[in-house]
Amino acid sequence: MRIHRNCEGVSRRDCLQLGLGALAGGGLVDMLRLVGQAQDSKSSGPTRRPTSCILIWMDGGPSHFETFDPKPDAPSEIRGELGTIETKIPGVFFSEHMRRLAGMADKLAVVRSVCHNQGNHGAGNHYMMTGAPPRIPVGCGAFVSFHPSLGSVTAYERGNRGGLPAYFSMPSMSRSGGPNFLGAKFAPFVVSDDPNGKEFRVRDVAPPASIVDERLVARRDLRGVVDRLTRIPEESAGDPVKALDEYYHQGYSLVTSPEAQRAFDIGAESDEMRERYGRNSFGQRALLARRLVEAGVPFVTLYDGGWDHHSNIFGAIAKRMPPFENAIATLIEDLEQRGLLDSTLIVALGEFGRTPKISTLPNETKAGRDHWANAMSILFAGCGTPGGQVIGATDRMGHSANERILAPENFVATVYAKLGIDPGKIYYAPNGRPAHLVSDPTPIKELMG
Repeated sequence: MRIHRNCEGVSRRDCLQLGLGALAGGGLVDMLRLVGQAQDSKSSGPTRRPTSCILIWMDGGPSHFETFDPKPDAPSEIRGELGTIETKIPGVFFSEHMRRLAGMADKLAVVRSVCHNQGNHGAGNHYMMTGAPPRIPVGCGAFVSFHPSLGSVTAYERGNRGGLPAYFSMPSMSRSGGPNFLGAKFAPFVVSDDPNGKEFRVRDVAPPASIVDERLVARRDLRGVVDRLTRIPEESAGDPVKALDEYYHQGYSLVTSPEAQRAFDIGAESDEMRERYGRNSFGQRALLARRLVEAGVPFVTLYDGGWDHHSNIFGAIAKRMPPFENAIATLIEDLEQRGLLDSTLIVALGEFGRTPKISTLPNETKAGRDHWANAMSILFAGCGTPGGQVIGATDRMGHSANERILAPENFVATVYAKLGIDPGKIYYAPNGRPAHLVSDPTPIKELMG
């Protein structure tokens, strides 16, 4: 299996070693127990609009030039080797490998003017994933969490009474995709296995193949007998075994639940549908994300590494972009055909854009682009987003955002608003200190419909 790394050598596998995404090895039972506690702690209120978000995270920083903001009139050392393609929006062009998305631009919106001042992976990732700039200097290879991520806040606010965890990340967690002071109960449930594999099974959701149903039931019953041997009397208050049992029963129910098994049974999809998404890892994860939001999961991150193109940017984009953007286009179409696009927000972005001037690293012969936080492009679709629009602009050389300049806070506030979460909320950390969910809770009005 190929491991994508950023320029500082951090791989997706490194993210798994943090322990946050895996809940310190606790697995699904702990996830259910802790999410259940969070749901029980909330007072009942008006029913929330059942919206979901699929966040496509292009780790490393995708080039705005080679995606949604090409500069065909710029000099060759800025423009690069790729051509452009006309979109359904009059006068708007995407880079040449964005063919399917260009053909459905009337269904999506592109923001070209988000910028910030955090030009390394660690800090940029944190800012875009949380809407909060790091409070202290952060190195390029750092895994930092000074503030809860979009997915963790959604899990905290929305929960999921359908039995599945409220926040998934596939195949790993972004370095700043965790819960911070909200606690590990709101970390993502990580599906690290490849749904394109023949023997795909989701960890902790399906019993081992070696255990037949009868043995699974027998183990459950045996555990019940052992528990009764050490049971605190029922009339005693604060029985920890009784409390823990409730969540083991939830875990058992999920393992044996036909509804839960259906959500992960990607093999139930037709061969035609799987081919539409692409028989590759990213394509099949996009299909699985659709199945999860269809089952009621409010937040799914599709983590896709390898966008840190300091060298060979044009060859790399030409190879990976067609299947990548095909999966995104198919996801949008599929959601629309199923009546789910109005309630599902799709966003695609990374931590920043790439430098206007093409460069060549020492000992490299193929040119690339370096980190650049002055400009970036973000794709939005669904959840009431008015399509057929480009918001903001960069200058002729793609150097900086110069029209409708927006910040990561505006991006994050937009996602929260579309998910029915008030971005102006104030949380309180365990030490009692207040923390604004987003310091500037102003959504991007053009995206709100």
